[in-house]
Amino acid sequence: MKSKKYVEELKAKDIAALKEDLVAAKKELFNLRFQNATNQLDNTSRISEVRKNIARIQTVITEKSKLA
Repeated sequence: MKSKKYVEELKAKDIAALKEDLVAAKKELFNLRFQNATNQLDNTSRISEVRKNIARIQTVITEKSKLA
């Protein structure tokens, strides 16, 4: 259910805001991977969660660009 609400929030944003969210998510993913490589990451499931969020953001951007 969380993902449905998250996707609805994404669909309410414009493309510029979505691109900002995408950059922020990619930075977070980089930091998580870096922490994982140095054995500082406690919650490794966060990596897959962020990867899925990146895919969701990209999907919404693609949908909006096709409609425009």
